[in-house]
Amino acid sequence: MNWSCSVADKAGRVCRTRACVSVECYNSRIMYARKLRAEILIGEERRAAPLEWLDSFCMRNFTGSAEFDDTLPLGEGKLEAGLAVDPARLAAAMSEWFTKRGKGNGQRVTVELREISGS
Repeated sequence: MNWSCSVADKAGRVCRTRACVSVECYNSRIMYARKLRAEILIGEERRAAPLEWLDSFCMRNFTGSAEFDDTLPLGEGKLEAGLAVDPARLAAAMSEWFTKRGKGNGQRVTVELREISGS
């Protein structure tokens, strides 16, 4: 997949970044059309997935799975994904990855994703 964007802003500058956030690029590409809420469960504790964890998985995905390239973390427990991303597979991959990296301090980390509407 080509991550370069060819949309120019009003000053004529062309975006060439992987995760373009310009309004013109975002609206023309509609890459991140699905808004997701990410919660983690560790033992009895449930909370929003930390942005640092989401960023590590989504933006520097060391899993080697290109299927999750169209993901963009926005904040604690918030991310956007393209329509080609299967939320169930994403949640399972994140759960396994976070657990393997010790994010649950020896306990299994379970990620639950649900679609949200609006911003």
